[in-house]
Amino acid sequence: MHWSIYLLIVIGTFAFMEFVAWFTHKYIMHGFLWTLHKDHHNKTRGFFEKNDTFFLIFAVPSFLCFLFGWLEGYNYLFFIGLGILAYGIAYFFVHDIFIHQRFKILRKAKHPYFQAIRYAHKMHHKHLSKEDGESFGMLFAPPKYFKQALKSAKKS
Repeated sequence: MHWSIYLLIVIGTFAFMEFVAWFTHKYIMHGFLWTLHKDHHNKTRGFFEKNDTFFLIFAVPSFLCFLFGWLEGYNYLFFIGLGILAYGIAYFFVHDIFIHQRFKILRKAKHPYFQAIRYAHKMHHKHLSKEDGESFGMLFAPPKYFKQALKSAKKS
């Protein structure tokens, strides 16, 4: 296959992972695996949370795609694994570093995109139980939060 097909596979997988993350967050994390996700909404002491287990859960398909793609001579599975990995890295930077400040960097990002993501996540965390949640995605916030961010930016 031509390298451009592999690039499209990586980009397509990355984009699809936002849907996977939204679906998993809404129906699994706020569903039958709430016991692992609950401590993320109800802060506990310490650096690690039970919720961090989802990092490993999402890493397994990426690893398996890398492994089987490599064993088959770098076929499409390898590049699907790369797309999943790229999304995981983006998720880590946006969610754990930018939003939750687990590492004290990227504190003052004022771009409307980052503000919209932060607003949406803040609204998600206002719900402390698994019911009545909103804004389950990570990299694409609902339009109302972009409007709020743009309005806020004009005031500054």
